[in-house]
Amino acid sequence: MVTSDVVWVTWREAMQRALYGEGGFYIRERPSGHFRTSVGASPAFAQAVLRLLGVADEAVGRPAELDLVDVGSGDGLLVTQVHHTAEPWLAERLRVTAVDLSPPPGDLDKEITWTGSLPEAVTGLVIANEWLDNIPLDVVEQTPQGPRLVLVDPETGRERLGDPPGEQDRRWLERWWPLRSTGLRAEIGRPRDEAWALVVTRLRRGLAVAVDYAHPVDNRPPFGTLTGYRDGACVAAIPDGSCDITAHVALDACAAAGERAGAISTTLTTQRHALGELGVSGARPPLSLAATDPGVYLRALVRASEEAELIDPEGLGGFGWLAQWKR
Repeated sequence: MVTSDVVWVTWREAMQRALYGEGGFYIRERPSGHFRTSVGASPAFAQAVLRLLGVADEAVGRPAELDLVDVGSGDGLLVTQVHHTAEPWLAERLRVTAVDLSPPPGDLDKEITWTGSLPEAVTGLVIANEWLDNIPLDVVEQTPQGPRLVLVDPETGRERLGDPPGEQDRRWLERWWPLRSTGLRAEIGRPRDEAWALVVTRLRRGLAVAVDYAHPVDNRPPFGTLTGYRDGACVAAIPDGSCDITAHVALDACAAAGERAGAISTTLTTQRHALGELGVSGARPPLSLAATDPGVYLRALVRASEEAELIDPEGLGGFGWLAQWKR
C-alpha cells in the first residue's frame, strides 16, 4: 500500500515559508531581478517621493529630525535616490530608514539605517511600495456549506480544501470580500490590515502611503489574484521558494484598519492621479527644442518616456495609492 507523504498547509503558512523562511525567496533575492517596479522604471518616482516628503515636512512643522521610512525596501534603491537628491537644508535633518528582512546591499550609504522591523516612532513619511502584496494570507473557496480554507502542497502547488476559516476571518470576508456562489475564491486580507495598522500606529505625525495593485470591495476578482513571478515572467504560484508569490491588495480594507489605528484623513486613488499631483506628467518636450538644443531635447524625451510608463493606466499607473495622515 502506497501512502502519501504530502504535508498540506494553508496558503498563508506556505507563503511565509516560501518568501521569508530559511532560504526563502526574499531572503536571498532582490525584487529588481524578477519584476519591474516604479522605483526601477524611473528616477522620477523617487523625485515624486521627495516632493511628498516635503509636503509631510511642511505639514508637521519642519521638525529638527524628519523621518523617511521605506517599508519593503528591496534593494534600497528608493531610499538611496531620495537621500542623494535631497537638498542640503532637508538632508541635514533627514533620518532615512529602510525596512526589509533581506540583508542590506553592500553599497548601501552609511547614513541609511537598514532594519528588519518598523521604527517605534516616525515623524515624517512612511512609504510602502509593493509591500502589502507580499504579506502572506489565506485563500478560501466557497462551497455549499460555506467558505473553506484552500490548502496547498508547497512542493507542487496542488490544492485541496480544508477546514472553514476562523470567526475573525469569516467576519472579514462578510465585510470585505463576500462570496455569493459556489466555486468563487477570496484572499483574506486581514494580515495586511493588521500590518498596515501597525504602520499607522507607529506614525506619530505625518503621512503613510501604501502603493500596490489593488481592487475595491464592489469589484473583487471572482477567483482571486494569487500569482507567481520569476525572472520577469508570470509563473505558476508554487510556494517552494523558487519564485515570488503575490496577491493584489484590498486597499479599502487597509484604509479602514488605518483609520481605526488613528489616521485622521484618507485618500484612495491611483498612481496615475497621485503622481500627476506630484508633477509627473509624461509630457513630451516641444519639438522646436530639438533644433535649438538636441542634447537637452533627447534627455527630456527620455524623461517623458519614463514618466509615461509610471502613469500608464494599463501598467504602473494602475497601482492603487492609499495615503493616510496623522497630525
